[in-house]
Amino acid sequence: MKKTVSSLLAVSALGAGMMATPAFAEDLAVVGSWSSLPLNKQFETPFWTEELPAASNGEINVQMTTHDQMGIGGGDVFRILNDGVFDVGMTVADYAVGDAPELEGLDVPLVANTAEEAQAMVEAARPMVEDIFKERFNSKVLAIAPYPPQVVFCKGDVTSLEDLKGKKVRGSGRMTTKFLEALGANGVNVAFSEVPGALERGVIDCAVTGAGSGYSAGWWEVSDHLMTIPLGGWDPVVTAMNFDKWNSLSPEMQKLITDEVNSKFEAPAWAAAAGALEADIACLTGNGTCPAGDPASMTLVEASDADLAKAKEILTTVVLPEWAERAGADWVKRWNDTVGKTVGVAVPLS
Repeated sequence: MKKTVSSLLAVSALGAGMMATPAFAEDLAVVGSWSSLPLNKQFETPFWTEELPAASNGEINVQMTTHDQMGIGGGDVFRILNDGVFDVGMTVADYAVGDAPELEGLDVPLVANTAEEAQAMVEAARPMVEDIFKERFNSKVLAIAPYPPQVVFCKGDVTSLEDLKGKKVRGSGRMTTKFLEALGANGVNVAFSEVPGALERGVIDCAVTGAGSGYSAGWWEVSDHLMTIPLGGWDPVVTAMNFDKWNSLSPEMQKLITDEVNSKFEAPAWAAAAGALEADIACLTGNGTCPAGDPASMTLVEASDADLAKAKEILTTVVLPEWAERAGADWVKRWNDTVGKTVGVAVPLS
């Protein structure tokens, strides 16, 4: 109850901030993704609070917070956006798959090993994602930006995928959790912010997140082995605007927002993702130069050919067919015709 009250108060405060804006300004209430992570600090907040208002010559006024600062769960962001409580929301797409299981197809693990491959996968999926957000959340997709590749942080020795069997592992999304369970691990649902405490207390043995996210959040302080096989995909973050708000804007304002989001937010975020894994590994292991601060000293565990072959087998024979049952044949056919062709994977249709 306290969390609900605090969330409503935060929403009220966000709206109250609009009351003092000039009458000629278009007011936008914006809710960003995790406040502590680089995507928000380096791209979301500067874009919405500085770059877009400047590009509009004062015609757009933004009041911004993040879902964690408001006390809103990541899985609630697009539901609340649907209701029009705020105008723009952004969070990890995987957080919303409880409401839209077909959305799992945006972030399939193990099929994109570079930022270029991940971006190609996202672009192939984008028309499908736009339809999902329109139907499920009454929202217009403005951008899809990446977190770093989702790797595995473990407390205790691991040398291969085989060593995850029997361990309690926090997945970064439903498809990742299904993969871990098919591998023989115990998938555990733990919020991102609660992972360090869970690792420290032994509630979980390992956890999946982006390498850079784990560095920023201090996961290296409570874990010691880093397995770089991308079990969790790229955890794309979707930025969307409530369709009622979008439709209330002039065509000129819509074009301005679309152009600015594409050129000054989405494109730079993808550009920064290229090569980021190497830098993040350097920060976590001390093997190389860390541009983000003092390096940690985790043990690096690289995937073997046998690990990769086993992972792909589980993905294609267990994980994707299970997703097909949840998503339905129509969405799976769309995925096969777009994303599947891009990444060279086909989901069997019964």
